[in-house]
Amino acid sequence: MGRRVALLSMHTSPLAALGGKDTGGMNVYIRELCRHLGRNGWEVDVFCRVQDPSLPTVQYPDEPGWRTIHIPAGPPETVDRRELFPYLEEYIAGIEGWRRAHGVAYDLIHSHYWLSGWAGLRLRAAWDRPLVHMFHTLGRLKDMAAGDDGEREADNRGAVEQEIMDGADCIVAATPLDRQQMLDNYRVDTERITVIPCGVNLDLFHPIPQRQARKELSIPPDRRLLLFVGRLDPVKGLDVLLEAMCELTRRLRPCRAEDLSLAVIGGDRESHLEAMMTDLSCYTEIRRELGLEDLVLFIGSRSQEVLPLYYSAAEVCVMPSLYESFGMVALEAMACGTPVIASRVGGLTYTVRDGETGFLVPERDPKALAARLEQLLTDDALRRRMGERAVQVAAEYGWTTVTAAIEALYERLLAAPR
Repeated sequence: MGRRVALLSMHTSPLAALGGKDTGGMNVYIRELCRHLGRNGWEVDVFCRVQDPSLPTVQYPDEPGWRTIHIPAGPPETVDRRELFPYLEEYIAGIEGWRRAHGVAYDLIHSHYWLSGWAGLRLRAAWDRPLVHMFHTLGRLKDMAAGDDGEREADNRGAVEQEIMDGADCIVAATPLDRQQMLDNYRVDTERITVIPCGVNLDLFHPIPQRQARKELSIPPDRRLLLFVGRLDPVKGLDVLLEAMCELTRRLRPCRAEDLSLAVIGGDRESHLEAMMTDLSCYTEIRRELGLEDLVLFIGSRSQEVLPLYYSAAEVCVMPSLYESFGMVALEAMACGTPVIASRVGGLTYTVRDGETGFLVPERDPKALAARLEQLLTDDALRRRMGERAVQVAAEYGWTTVTAAIEALYERLLAAPR
């Protein structure tokens, strides 16, 4: 039997449906990492909080080497992640109870997100095993991007993140900028930060002929489709994109706007989104003047297996985020040969190569975003050239390479004296 890893993901399961409030790139990252570690002989137990009592305590995916274990911690239902900290002691006790009941010993702990990192510190002390942590997002950076107090993170998040910086054996940063942001906003030993990028499943995400993808999705062949994929969270900047769509239709009117659509994939048709659409005066104006009833289509969640069809069917994938530590959606789109227009923030400045695989624009600037969208929509040769280059760049981020780097980190920590 291979070495055992306790992987902590308290607030969300890698097997949960993507696109919801708390399910996105981190879920994909954990699932792909577990799949590849399992193939390489590691035994990985993913500990999540019970959110659906109808699910079995232990879920076994189709791939060997890993499983998801649901630990009771707080109400057995979805809870805002900012309110989960008080249930961490119960979560820790549940993990230890599981370990004792099943006679399992772990060689290493790998925690994800600040909540799990705090739990990881306690288990590290109890088990005397090395702790690897990945934040995925940083609370102090998210607060800087917040539009109002209602979007701010939990009051204690920054302090807990500092505690994790102080106590973890190694912090994984997704990009050199992610690493620098840790150094700028927290006290942390430089030598304990290792930069390992996120990966993309190149077997799943690859170019599909656009005509074929559109046929399978029942999208008209002459539709000029833009795509947004992500959690329906204010930090993803969807409101900026909606304003840019209004500006774009003004630029393209009257004849070239009628075949334009934005498909929004992520979450459900939540009430705040409906309110956003109703209150957006420019969107109401466009609908009234041009009759573009299908200008914006909220599609809801879609499985990873279907996403390559949407990426391949789209002319452009848009990421107007206010903050991203990496930007896995950009990498998925690029692997499918789709150019990406993204905000010049965080990890997107590394994932998207400006002028090469797409464009970077200032955040919160719908006019700049609309201008770049118009440029790509009206220049077929440029769009095709960027798409071809995007495939080449995405190939550098295959999960085989990323997993090898994670394994090398594990082996280094396991070989070090405690």
